[in-house]
Amino acid sequence: MATIRKSARTTTPAAERPHPDATRRSQRSRQAIYDAALALVGEVGYPKTTIEGIAARAGVGKQTIYRWWSSKAQVLLEAFLDLGEQAVRAQGQGEPYAIPDTGDIAADLKAVLRATVDQLYDPKFEAPSRALAAEGLVNEQLGREFVAKLLEPSLQLHVDRLRAAQAAGQVRPEIDPRIALELFVSPLAQRWLQHTAPISYAYTDTLVDYALHGLAPR
Repeated sequence: MATIRKSARTTTPAAERPHPDATRRSQRSRQAIYDAALALVGEVGYPKTTIEGIAARAGVGKQTIYRWWSSKAQVLLEAFLDLGEQAVRAQGQGEPYAIPDTGDIAADLKAVLRATVDQLYDPKFEAPSRALAAEGLVNEQLGREFVAKLLEPSLQLHVDRLRAAQAAGQVRPEIDPRIALELFVSPLAQRWLQHTAPISYAYTDTLVDYALHGLAPR
């Protein structure tokens, strides 16, 4: 009669088995949600983008989204912040970004505003930027977060560069940098948001010239 042998293979107790990396899985889900939110806003527009649509596109349950965010606006804001961080990593910038200081304040401001024009026309950035700016007007909390997390860091870079120009004697010492930067940043934002006229390198170069040299005869 044949003898039945027990298999030599042993079974590892469940407690000793390696567990899936929950953190990594969670990050993959978050990235999928970010990508889905940005893609949908670009394809169908912000009003038609829904939590259900984002969840379906990302391959997650909508309860997963609601566990992390309270609204589609919050999802989009965080997704947009992540998009900006990806852009910085892609450029290989290990240090925090600062407006270059070549010693020529006009050239430096023109260069950064030209880069801003490129970004505003970039399809990846344009749709979510417009959506967040518009939603921030009617959603006070989101508007405050939009300013604090997205606009304020950028504005502070302009302040820092203008202060350096003041120290170099290129800008009058009594000028308030926060007001001065609005002379070229605010008109650009208005044209772009309200479609009052095209934006271009020539336009932003002119804004810098007007801001630095004024309107009075020289």
